Amino acid sequence: MIDLNKYKGKLFAHRGMHNNEDIPENSILAFEKAKRFNYPIELDIQLTKDEILVVFHDYNLERMTGLDSNLNNFSLEALRELNLLNTNEKIPTLNEVLKLIDGKVPIDIEIKPTKNFKETCNILLEELFNYNGEIIISSFSPKIIKYMKMHSTYNCGLLIKKLSGSKFYDKISKSKLPLIYSHADFVAISKKLINKYKSKLPIFVWTITDKEELKTDEYIYICNNLPYEKDL
Repeated sequence: MIDLNKYKGKLFAHRGMHNNEDIPENSILAFEKAKRFNYPIELDIQLTKDEILVVFHDYNLERMTGLDSNLNNFSLEALRELNLLNTNEKIPTLNEVLKLIDGKVPIDIEIKPTKNFKETCNILLEELFNYNGEIIISSFSPKIIKYMKMHSTYNCGLLIKKLSGSKFYDKISKSKLPLIYSHADFVAISKKLINKYKSKLPIFVWTITDKEELKTDEYIYICNNLPYEKDL
């Protein structure tokens, strides 16, 4: 377990330091740059058809590769044929990213909600077994956070969306029930909820895009468009 209070006021590089032009999000280039600037990294993981953990945000491949199909329909070998945006960057495996970072900066691993969440979590735990760097786990799924809390000692946090328009979801999101159920160690909220959500747990705020949105050192920030902390 990590004392998350030491992250307060810190900026995490959202999907690495990318611009989605020559440096795509969740790419080796984006993670190399974050590591070089000494930023903690936030990234997303999913399972391929052949049960390899890769680092990719969307369920569908179209936005980042031009192929209108879901990632989990493909093997890793097939995914290697695709480029990220108009670059030569490929979708990396989690193992490749862990070897690259090598404990030099903390990593926030977001587990995408999935029906196969136990399988995903178990494979993740296997890959992290010999990793010595600082790892925290996050997810929108209380079931995933609860499972990871039961089977690991990692700090695990629940992601809370911006208000959805659904009275039921919004009521549940603002309640403490998901936190109680999941035994979360922290919460990560949309920046649109800063004035609407309170918690005694450490709070991560996403996704910050400029320094004007850095409200207080009491929060931990997931950021795009880095670096800009030099101007604070």
